[in-house]
Amino acid sequence: MSLIAAEEQLEDKKQTLSYISTMSLHQFVLVACSLTAWIILYIFLCQLNKNKTYEWNCRLVTLIHGALIISLSAYVGFIDGPWPFTHPGSPNTSLQVHVLCLTLGYFFFDLCWCVYFQTEKVLMLIHHILSILGIIMALILGESATEVNAVLFGSEITNPLLQVRWFLRETARYETFLGDTVDFLFVALFTTVRIGVGAWLLYCELASPKPYWFVKMGGVAMYAISWCFMISIWRFAWRRSLKKYQMWKDSANSLTHINGHPKSL
Repeated sequence: MSLIAAEEQLEDKKQTLSYISTMSLHQFVLVACSLTAWIILYIFLCQLNKNKTYEWNCRLVTLIHGALIISLSAYVGFIDGPWPFTHPGSPNTSLQVHVLCLTLGYFFFDLCWCVYFQTEKVLMLIHHILSILGIIMALILGESATEVNAVLFGSEITNPLLQVRWFLRETARYETFLGDTVDFLFVALFTTVRIGVGAWLLYCELASPKPYWFVKMGGVAMYAISWCFMISIWRFAWRRSLKKYQMWKDSANSLTHINGHPKSL
């Protein structure tokens, strides 16, 4: 009976390895198709906007990716399921795999573009590398796509606002009420989702016995990166608030004084 049991276990392992290799090939094709699609989109935008810079067109691709992934990851996390706060480490669903492959292709494209044109700082490159490793890890393991998808949603939800802010600056429309609104929404969303909700997700990940320890450490690393970004954002928000206050103060003084003398009421 022990020999038969051993043969059955060996056969099961062979079937499992065959399944994993088939899934890996399928996922590789999906990622390759995704990467090709993002490159084609970028080339198309460069041809369409020949008077714009390469960064302008790359940021358009980033904006499109952000809007698409926010929608898809929201559907996966909130509608299709499973719920990431209660089922971390769950087996990957087909929809989750397709969403991860789609965004993995984009991250490969964007990382190569940023390295080639040297437009981003080290912290952003580390964020891209950790995102790539996290997605690859979930695809290879065949599990934990639930929480990786939730991290993608939290990471990308502020991305469109970041790109809109850049476009406003490039078109000299940043110092307007629209620019102030975009900045406020960006800071509010980043603080609420990536820091607040992100802390809750990380706690659920660490408390659950299902995910592997290295998956949990990956979550800790991503959350630490979010805090590094958060510190920079708060510093920026503080400087911009002081600048706006000083402009308001100067404007008020100009309304109450004429030629250095108090304006008569």
